[in-house]
Amino acid sequence: MSDLTRSITISGGGLAGLSLAIALRRRDLPVRIFESGSYPRHRVCGEFISGVADETLENLGIAHAFSECRRHRSFSWWQQGREFHQGQLDQPALGISRHHLDYQLATMAQQIGCALQTGHRSKPAPFDGHIWAAGRRPCDGPWIGLKAHVKGIKKASDLEMHLGANGYLGLAEVEDGWVNACGLFRIDRSIRAKGPDLLSAYLEAGGNTRLATDIRNAIWRDDSFTAVAGFSLGRQPEIPGLLCLGDAESIIPPFTGNGMSMAFQAAEAAISPLVQWHDGKIPWATTVSEIKAALRSQFSLRLQSARLLHPFLLKKSGRTLLRALAGCRALPVRPILSLIR
Repeated sequence: MSDLTRSITISGGGLAGLSLAIALRRRDLPVRIFESGSYPRHRVCGEFISGVADETLENLGIAHAFSECRRHRSFSWWQQGREFHQGQLDQPALGISRHHLDYQLATMAQQIGCALQTGHRSKPAPFDGHIWAAGRRPCDGPWIGLKAHVKGIKKASDLEMHLGANGYLGLAEVEDGWVNACGLFRIDRSIRAKGPDLLSAYLEAGGNTRLATDIRNAIWRDDSFTAVAGFSLGRQPEIPGLLCLGDAESIIPPFTGNGMSMAFQAAEAAISPLVQWHDGKIPWATTVSEIKAALRSQFSLRLQSARLLHPFLLKKSGRTLLRALAGCRALPVRPILSLIR
């Protein structure tokens, strides 16, 4: 029998927090969500979903939110304006902006009875029923993420990855013909550009001068430029007793195209233990332990694989080898994708 005194509090209204809230509310659990920002909003994100099963979206109760999103199949890899590999995904990736998707999920959560409070900054305090899904935690990490929506960029494939000496940038179309240009770069204190000019400046610094010019001359969506700096990749430091989901638990390098999928998969993994806790069948400590074990089981291989592959992309020797393998049609794309999904 359900314990009506047990409610779920979710700090963070991003993909993991909102999708979990919707799934739990559809199972009649009382849910409160605290979000520091407001909707709609732009986020630094690749904005395509690759590797998540339809069953996961159905189980979360959010599948219909993707009915009209873009379906991406072709992909290509580039360096300094030259394409060195192209291919087709076995399953289409779903292209949708966080500006649109977060708003849809937030609206859906409220419509089914979730109590959502925006403009509220929570503290990572462990207590029964509290889930921390508030995204990246600031640290002295070496990365900066930059993103903007643009039009007027010519693309050769649905998904493009442009490698540079200092990082990489992906291009993927979202709704209304906008192209999401989102990149991850090593922080460079010598770059003096500010605001939106940072995106083209980092591209130029990495040797992608033609793409930098195209981005600079494109039509930019108002207020779409966003930046986040000072974070680390991989497993995030644990806070004793606190249940973390999404980027608060682990951040996979964005070249994998698997970050959004992991948010939904993490939310799905948490459903059953949380329902059991609400029904009084297991204590909170067991709930936290079971969810953490499920996340480790589901994500350890892909995080470890991505950790090993990521530095390879940022080394000149690694990029040279990639081009050589692609040139002789020996680039093991499918085995690599199987490891990071």
